[in-house]
Amino acid sequence: MTDAPPLRVLSIATLFPDAARPNFGLFVEKSLRALAAQPGIELTVVAPIGLPPFPLSLHPRYRKLRALPRTERWNGLTVHRPRFPLIPRIGARLNPAMVARAVLSAVPRQTFDVVDAQFFYPDGPAAMRVAVALGLPFSVKARGADISHFGHDPATAPQLLAAADKAAGLLAVSDAMRRDMAAIGIEPAKVTTHYTGIDTARFAPGDRAVARAAFGIDDAPMILTVGALIPRKGQALVIEALPALPGVHYWLAGAGEAEGRYRALAQRLGVEARVRFMGPVANADLPQLYRAADAVVMPSVSEGLANAWVEALACGTPIVISDAGGAAELVSAPVAGRIVERTPEAIAAAVQAILTDPPAASDVAASLAGRFDWDRNGRELAEHLGRCAGR
Repeated sequence: MTDAPPLRVLSIATLFPDAARPNFGLFVEKSLRALAAQPGIELTVVAPIGLPPFPLSLHPRYRKLRALPRTERWNGLTVHRPRFPLIPRIGARLNPAMVARAVLSAVPRQTFDVVDAQFFYPDGPAAMRVAVALGLPFSVKARGADISHFGHDPATAPQLLAAADKAAGLLAVSDAMRRDMAAIGIEPAKVTTHYTGIDTARFAPGDRAVARAAFGIDDAPMILTVGALIPRKGQALVIEALPALPGVHYWLAGAGEAEGRYRALAQRLGVEARVRFMGPVANADLPQLYRAADAVVMPSVSEGLANAWVEALACGTPIVISDAGGAAELVSAPVAGRIVERTPEAIAAAVQAILTDPPAASDVAASLAGRFDWDRNGRELAEHLGRCAGR
């Protein structure tokens, strides 16, 4: 036992679930719940809500966000949801200052030991401002698009790099993400790899026939993508691979701006009968969906280390992914799947190879080698933040 005082953590998370968006930033919530479960941790979460000025704030997209409580208990966590002004499309460089102001307004009389930013932009530069105001050290975590996009955009990169320079410590979701951070000028020695976790009680191999029956899938091969329908995720390439995969059905779990273009593409190629747009899928339904698929195919332009990759493997389903982010840290043997070029031909060949010689689900799951566990994730985060606070 120790009489050391608790480590009081203020975590800033613009990616965090709420009643209007229950799947938004779910991985951030899980990591923070794992942190809060560690002994000697007192955690306060601030999840700022961006709302555009009137009358744009009346848009249906923002109506439910306006109704969210300012403070609530969310799955055991105390979560503050202050509002900040959001200027769509052109206001990215202003967001850190706005977020910082909202955070400070939400916790004016509380005392903390360290500030934690769960995404690099705008959370990181916002945490830097909050830390200066409160006289505290801070940490920032890099997850993927925050570096690949905001780290290269002239409007946002200077603030991102300033936050990296002044932070007491940095985290990255994969070793590949550490290299991406170094490539834009972030000091590699400051960055610790911090793998995501996974609920292995839920995401585990199961009876594929039962899973397929649950979704009404017959004996036809089925491949799956889980993620937003946006060009960066590469679903168009999978649709373009379907003519070379006769009889294979493609299910897309997610919603996004590119759905109309993807539907038109499938129709133009004559494969629309084999493409199913599922819309958003509840997290509770994902394990069975992964088990139902013969392969999860995600040829993204960029990723950190996609949760869907890890979840699919944990359920015993091999993955076909591009050489993005931490791909090589997951697909280190054929049993886990294939890393392919971002072409329809390469995708089709990889899918066909898996369908011809499917690996045992237990072998696929075993390829993760116990590296992805929420308790470990929470313990490592607590240790990292303790170091940042000088504990």
